[in-house]
Amino acid sequence: MKRLTVLTGAGISAESGLKTFRDSNGLWEEYDVMQVASIEGWNRDPEIVLRFYNDRRKQLEFTEPNRAHFGLAELEKHFEVSVITQNVDNLHEKAGSSQVLHLHGELTKACSVENKNIVKNIGYREILPGETGEDGKQLRPYIVWFGEAVPAIGKAIPLVKEADYLAVIGTSLNVYPAAGLLDYRKSGSAVYIIDPKEISIHIENAYHIKENAGTGIDKLIELLLKK
Repeated sequence: MKRLTVLTGAGISAESGLKTFRDSNGLWEEYDVMQVASIEGWNRDPEIVLRFYNDRRKQLEFTEPNRAHFGLAELEKHFEVSVITQNVDNLHEKAGSSQVLHLHGELTKACSVENKNIVKNIGYREILPGETGEDGKQLRPYIVWFGEAVPAIGKAIPLVKEADYLAVIGTSLNVYPAAGLLDYRKSGSAVYIIDPKEISIHIENAYHIKENAGTGIDKLIELLLKK
């Protein structure tokens, strides 16, 4: 079975109603990003940070996957599919994708503020001030904040290297280190990009499906099945 690796970003989740940070009317217009997505913000006012992610988690509980999420899950009938997502939601899992790697953490998990290897599944409930992990330290959102390392990138690179086909959905390919993953693909391998906007960087052997994720997924499936 051929291997398909898919890199997804905020655009795929936006179609399910989850706000992105960067788009107009996005979260960055409501919050100072360094206040809620940096270790400095956490050290300054952890209660605001907890409240921000508690609200995101509460919204996620009632958010459903869209056609793009379900389409990727369906492709597992024909390919060995690995999803590498920059998103912290669980919509790929809700849709049925079985191999999902989260580069930037997961909303439904918490970790110790002192040791990110101490991880706890919390589902959709709140993290409370004073709530601690196994080491007795305060729990924080299991999210990669600005300035922090992205340890999962080491697991993502082999998934790109081994892929026969690559797809990119809902990401501008401007956010590193995720954007650099395409540098590891097999020489000459095709990249299918679903994005209603023009692609700002040159990508060799790229097929641009100029649609939103929810409608573009069916064209992607059609192109891949012809292979």
